[in-house]
Formats: sequence, C-alpha cells, structure tokens
Amino acid sequence: MVYGYARVSTKGQAKDGNSIEAQIETLSSAGAKEIYKEAFTGTTTKRPELEKLLKKLQKGDTLIVTKLDRIARSASEGSQLIQGLLDKGISVNVLNMGKMDDTATGKLVCHIMFAFAEFERDMIVERTQEGRIIARKNSNFKEGRPKKYSNKQIEHAITLLETHSYKQVTEMTGISKATLARAKAKMEV
Repeated sequence: MVYGYARVSTKGQAKDGNSIEAQIETLSSAGAKEIYKEAFTGTTTKRPELEKLLKKLQKGDTLIVTKLDRIARSASEGSQLIQGLLDKGISVNVLNMGKMDDTATGKLVCHIMFAFAEFERDMIVERTQEGRIIARKNSNFKEGRPKKYSNKQIEHAITLLETHSYKQVTEMTGISKATLARAKAKMEV
C-alpha cells in the first residue's frame, strides 16, 4: 500500500507549494492511495495523524511525503523516524529528493537534509525574535493580540449584567460569557 502524509505548520500556510491542498495533489499524482493530513508545527512530536499512519504502516508499504521537513524539522527525530521505517521494511519516498534507502549515501543525504531543515527553522525563530525586539522599541507597540472590545464596551456590558443574565448580555453585545466573567472578576479585584 502507498500512503501519503501532508502537514502544514498552520492552517493558512500556502507558501512555496506547502499548502495542504497542493501537497495532497502532489502525493496523489505520485501514487498515494491513502493520505493522512494535519496542521501541526513540525517542532512538536505530538502529531495525531502521523501517529495513526505510523501504526498502520506494514512491511512492504511505501510512505510518500512532498518534502523531508513535512515529516520532521529536527535532524535527530527525523533520522530516527526514517531509519525506523526502513528497518521495518517500509519504503520512504521524499518527492523533492527521491527514495530514502539504508545505504551509507542515503543516510548521509537524509542527515544533511534534516540538518538544513532544522537550521532553516532555527533561522525563522531567530528572525522572529529579532523582529519582536525591534517592535518593542516602538512606544505604540503592544504585545499580544489586539483587544476585540474597547474598555467602554466591556464596562457597558458589565453594567448590563446588573439587570440581565450572561446569556442576554452576550446576545445583546456579542461579547462571550468567558470574556465578561474575566472582566467582571478583574473589576472586582
């Protein structure tokens, strides 16, 4: 059986042909009969769909991925994963590189490519941190997500709670019960 695995770091990712849809199309064209897909960062080892797929793979099966970094970003984790699959008699085909095999050259190429993927991820993190440092120097910068409701809107909603239920206030203002409860607790302190 030929299986495919597609992963994006975020649901909205569509850069460089990495969107879920583009990966699925490429995997199908390469012969994948069953494709597992998910949106999880490559840095986490908890990827439910990959775990399901790995349990399903049997000797003689083939796993296809579009790029090596779709399976993992860490060189050590990726190398262990691919070596474990090869040891079980499962073929691994990385479409932008070719079939991974158990030869010395195959192992070297795999290690080098994972090292580059890990380096790329580390560079992205480093640039993001540098950007935050620069942004914090701006006096108008506020960390985190912008507030959805102004203080005035929240205060009005809390005033409404004096004569209405949470459900009624939520329906009138559109402000969730959880947000109202947090704001009310914060005002009481």
